[in-house]
Amino acid sequence: MIDNYIQPEEIKIDETLSLVKYYPNYKRTLPWYQDAELCKQVDNRDGVYDRQRLSCMYRYLAKTGECYYIKIREKGRSRLIGDITLYNGEIAVVVSRQYQNRHIGRKAVEALLKRAKDVAWTKVEAEIYDFNKQSRKMFLSIGFKQIAPERYCIEL
Repeated sequence: MIDNYIQPEEIKIDETLSLVKYYPNYKRTLPWYQDAELCKQVDNRDGVYDRQRLSCMYRYLAKTGECYYIKIREKGRSRLIGDITLYNGEIAVVVSRQYQNRHIGRKAVEALLKRAKDVAWTKVEAEIYDFNKQSRKMFLSIGFKQIAPERYCIEL
């Protein structure tokens, strides 16, 4: 929750993508966080999440900011394929492996940066590990600048 602002239930990105306000759906999200390589990319951790850790993470993110699922519509079906959060002046994004390299993360980040501007944030930071070249390249292409090792910032 961002003080003094009501989180939208959905942010439409385009005809196939939207951001949907977080609600508990661990059956769909837990598999993302049981992918060891994905956990390394986003959290720099060698272990995977269990349901309790995932639940705690989502509750914290929803309480301290705005947490959304990334939803895609393909072949007449909608499915959740990742999550994205604005919290404590930062943005974090996770896209399940089978949907990476399709510019979905970029579109989701751009949509949430618009939301950050709407709620009067003047800048947004991101933590991106040096080994995560894919995320670093995407954030830099959007306009983020490196401000410290593994820290990036964009002025809105």
